[in-house]
Amino acid sequence: MRMLKKLMFLTPLSLLATARGEDEYREGYDELIASQTVDGVDYSYAFDFFTTSMLWTVIAAALVFLMHLGFATLEAGLTQKKNTVNILFKNCFIIAIGIVTYALVGFNTHYPGDFNGWISIGKPIGDLNAGAGATFGYGGLDLAMTGYGDFIFQAMFAATAATIVSGAVAERVKLPTFMIFATILVGFLYPVVGSWHWGGGWLGDLNGGNGFKDFAGSAVVHAFGGFAALACVLVLGPRAGKYTKDGVKPILPHNLPLAAIGVFLLFFGWFGFNGGSVLSANPGPLGLVFTTTTLAACTGALGAMATSWVTLKKPDLSMTLNGFLAGLVGITANADIVSTNGAMIIGLVGGVIVVLSVLMFDKIKIDDPVGAISVHGVCGIWGILACALFDTTDSGFTVIGQLTGVLAVGATAFIFSFVVFFILKLVMGVRVDASEEAEGLDVAEHGAPAYTD
Repeated sequence: MRMLKKLMFLTPLSLLATARGEDEYREGYDELIASQTVDGVDYSYAFDFFTTSMLWTVIAAALVFLMHLGFATLEAGLTQKKNTVNILFKNCFIIAIGIVTYALVGFNTHYPGDFNGWISIGKPIGDLNAGAGATFGYGGLDLAMTGYGDFIFQAMFAATAATIVSGAVAERVKLPTFMIFATILVGFLYPVVGSWHWGGGWLGDLNGGNGFKDFAGSAVVHAFGGFAALACVLVLGPRAGKYTKDGVKPILPHNLPLAAIGVFLLFFGWFGFNGGSVLSANPGPLGLVFTTTTLAACTGALGAMATSWVTLKKPDLSMTLNGFLAGLVGITANADIVSTNGAMIIGLVGGVIVVLSVLMFDKIKIDDPVGAISVHGVCGIWGILACALFDTTDSGFTVIGQLTGVLAVGATAFIFSFVVFFILKLVMGVRVDASEEAEGLDVAEHGAPAYTD
């Protein structure tokens, strides 16, 4: 009796009411379950899995959003302090314009439904909860989320390509020109190229009809951004004083701790980038993707450490940071189809490649302050090819098929970006003048330095 009184004292009134058969919440819950029936089809049988998957989707979207903070701090840390405000401003603009244009045109261009396989310009998103949009019927096991969940997760990816370009053109690009270019790139070209793969476009015919394999975007996000960046850098030219008659003059980063914070934020966000691309909370593939992603990132760092130590005669932190990212980009295409051993090899090779690529671009006088072209473009190609080399599912992915797809994506991004950026150069200029570059873009373009000391 004494124990019963104690339990009654600790038990909420709602539970006591339930014990008396007076469940005040039952009616509302029954309505929630009833909403899972649409046009006579009952989806309530999957409500628990659907709810868990939708919750994971929005958490993953938030993690991908956090990657934009990582990109901003990495770019700012690896460049000179006199350009920090400018870099942070660009990154603020990119995420804002990327999500807005994705809502206005990008989402329905990215996923156009039945189309010609090449291009179909979409309309604004509208009510994505309409019909079965808020039920398991929206996408079933393969897309266990609501329509709005689908939109917000994919929207977080949309601005990434322009963020990659931002790092490569840092410290000498005109802000208005970059803003116009970024809007065109993320608002138009990214969803069009994305529709070739994720929207049911022509890349599905590659590999003998088995389709092009790019799980979370080594090609469609990273190589796309990397080759767009290469085009812009070629039009823009190197930073003043970078390449002299005596050789390459290093322009030192002003804040390596900030850069390191950026990379670890990116690493953390990548769990959402790759893990969210499972598109549900299916336990088997979700655990595999988290594991392969982590292993590849770590071996990428080790590969870059060793390679930079041998080639530069000193252990280089910036190369190591890019090694993490190289492993992550490399595993992004194949995280769901490779073994743990395969993931470690993919990351290790990526870490070696990124160091050699950064040194090669410097040798041919292509100035990329953060190594974005190497990390995202070159390692993006490696990740796509690794799908054919390390696939454990016997899905028929071939080196030729994969290479065809990534070259098509990269070439399209490069040609489009070169043409658009060159036109902008003729119309309004793409580069600040020499005095502004020397003074720093914070003061020249924003009227305020990041550091008042």
